[in-house]
Formats: sequence, C-alpha cells, structure tokens
Amino acid sequence: MRKQVIELAAHEVATQVRTVEDCIEDALIEIADLQSKMLRARGAAGVGTATGHAALEQLAVTVQALVAARGGMANCHGELRDAKQFVPGLRTVSFGEGSECPPKVAHADLRIVA
Repeated sequence: MRKQVIELAAHEVATQVRTVEDCIEDALIEIADLQSKMLRARGAAGVGTATGHAALEQLAVTVQALVAARGGMANCHGELRDAKQFVPGLRTVSFGEGSECPPKVAHADLRIVA
C-alpha cells in the first residue's frame, strides 16, 4: 500500500513538472507571436519605431524571465530525477515517453532547404 502511495505521488509530481515545462514553452511561443504582431502593427500604422518601443522592451524582459524560468524548471526536473534515489521503493526512471528525462545529450537533424 505504501509503495503505491509513493508511486502515485511521484507520478503526480512528474506530471505536474511536465505541465509546468509545457506552460512555460507555450508562453514563450505566444510572446513570440505577440512580438511579431506588435512589429507588424507598427509597420501597418506607419508610425515611427519609437512608438511602442517601451512595450517591446518590456516584452523582451518578459522573454528573458521566461527563458530563465525554463532553465530553472529544467534544473528542478534534474534535481527531482536525482532525488528519487533517496525515496524508499521508488526506482522509476521516468514517466511519459519512456526516454531518459531530461536527455543527457541533445542532437538535431538539421538540413538545408533551398
């Protein structure tokens, strides 16, 4: 019974960590879209670049904060992964996709498209 409670709690934490990571990335995507729309709107209105510049600067500050939060969550995720070894009866590697969480090495298959 205790093992099931521990595993359920660990699963809930792992699920919530993933949810928070995804929310931060979704916010970054939405901000990128907002930034693009702000710049297009300025161009469409035909006003000078100084118009709305303070708002664009504040958006950049927000992006930096979210990028830092994203890194913080990645670190939190790693710390939780390491902490599981100290929880009696919990030896699960990951929940979800079945891959190591977070991966030790990232790679991308980049191709030039003309």
